[in-house]
Amino acid sequence: MRSALGWSAWRVGRAGATSAAALAALLASCSVVSESPGTPSPERRPEREEAPRVVPPARPAEAPPPLIDRTGSGRPPLPLPSEVRALWVVRTTLTHPDSIRAMVDRAAAAGFNTLLVQVRGRGDAYYQSRWEPKPESVLSQGITFDPLGLVIQEAHARGIGVHAWVNAHLVGSNASLPTDPLHLIRSRPDLLAVPRSLARELYGMDPATPRFAEALLRYAQQNRDRIEGMYTAPSHPEVKEHISSVWMDLAESYDLDGLHFDYIRYPNSDFDYSTGALDRFREWVTPRLSPARRAGLELARRSDPLAYVDSLAGPWGEFRRAQITELVERIYFGVKKRKPTLVVSAAVFPNAEDAYQSRFQDWRGWLASGILDAIAPMAYTSDNGTFEAQIEDAVAAAGRDRVWAGIGVYQNSYRGTVDKIRIAESLGTRGLVLFSYDWAVSQGESAGGLTFLERVGAEMFRR
Repeated sequence: MRSALGWSAWRVGRAGATSAAALAALLASCSVVSESPGTPSPERRPEREEAPRVVPPARPAEAPPPLIDRTGSGRPPLPLPSEVRALWVVRTTLTHPDSIRAMVDRAAAAGFNTLLVQVRGRGDAYYQSRWEPKPESVLSQGITFDPLGLVIQEAHARGIGVHAWVNAHLVGSNASLPTDPLHLIRSRPDLLAVPRSLARELYGMDPATPRFAEALLRYAQQNRDRIEGMYTAPSHPEVKEHISSVWMDLAESYDLDGLHFDYIRYPNSDFDYSTGALDRFREWVTPRLSPARRAGLELARRSDPLAYVDSLAGPWGEFRRAQITELVERIYFGVKKRKPTLVVSAAVFPNAEDAYQSRFQDWRGWLASGILDAIAPMAYTSDNGTFEAQIEDAVAAAGRDRVWAGIGVYQNSYRGTVDKIRIAESLGTRGLVLFSYDWAVSQGESAGGLTFLERVGAEMFRR
């Protein structure tokens, strides 16, 4: 396992090597492999899947897109609207300048005032990053192409706020391993989370052994109904440092109006049983144990590396929950120190108890502690009663001013979507977020020559 010093040195080296490495990656066609497009099933977390990239008719050939200055100009963030009308924009729309410009035009015309754009999808960067590689789909537009910079430029010209949507612990798809040697899965497999069913097999194995990452990918492929891909180990100090660095880079380098957590959780209660996590839990819980209890567990651990976690289910859950909360707190105060008016929000599971017990995502505690400005509960359902109950619970826990109702339009008819917007309004939420822009302009019900997105805007926001 590489030391913290080794990881820091690698990260510093990345800062100076980004352009050259990106060019080399482009020439070698070495890139992150994206998932196949498709509509996710109701059992999956829908915003986690790729949507088809929406590109308008090709323009005549023109000069390569210019380099956009990634250095923040110091412009203060736009005030959060009194009514947030937001879109989650999946990264597939950020791979071409034309699709970015079309997206902003469509959002503005439909009356949306906030864009949550996915700039870190699977441990990659849809912006000029100091720490992570760009995917091939972005590099194909030239190494100077800066998707986030262009979104900000186009959106701010129309008075639309831009929030960087950052997937935290999900770093790999369940389709294949990335080929880019700079990708975290390739460069630091020791930072990956492990499911319980592989814990004994992988315990003590050198993560650099190809079999290690291959086993994790195979597990993800065999459990597509329960996990979206490969995750990082939330308790690893270097994982926390790296994710925090990604956030601070975005906060410092771009004129954003907010930053948005996603996948700020464990995939489910079967994770993380990596060697490092088991050892860190043992060290964390030992001071709480009597000498006799500790001696018994140490004896059991000689034959079973899961002895501590299996015997101490309550503390094991508490430990995992603390890892996520610690990172949220660290990032929140880091962002506010740099730019106090930036809005820090999170996409969360709408069932707070399930989020707390099974995902170790204590969003109620984060709001109570003042380490989160707003939540977008992903109330993705076609049933109006379920939607209303979930948003009502979120409002009760967070207060109206800190809830943006997350509506999964891909699960709804046009009329079902309008109904849910009205329900959110009746509950007094600060606003709403539709998942997703990409689906709404490519697969949603069109009528009278208008796309799904245009219809929503005309009926609900252009009244």
